[in-house]
Amino acid sequence: MKTFSTKIQNRVTTLACGLFMLLSLASLGCQAEYAGQTLPSAYYLTDDVQYYAPGPEFKLAREAAALKEQAATTVSEPQR
Repeated sequence: MKTFSTKIQNRVTTLACGLFMLLSLASLGCQAEYAGQTLPSAYYLTDDVQYYAPGPEFKLAREAAALKEQAATTVSEPQR
């Protein structure tokens, strides 16, 4: 048979473990996926901004310009 102080000690230990688990779960900030949506972490407002300036839509603009210039300089001879 347990004494009164042992019962109280067990309840306090159980409560402390439960609170510790609850606090540790609440402190985690990670992405979660619900119904096909990827939701951000709890810290997305304080994260650094990763912005990349938009570049040209046609990625090979210099190569296209060089080919056009080359085509303009070459003279094709008519076929016989």
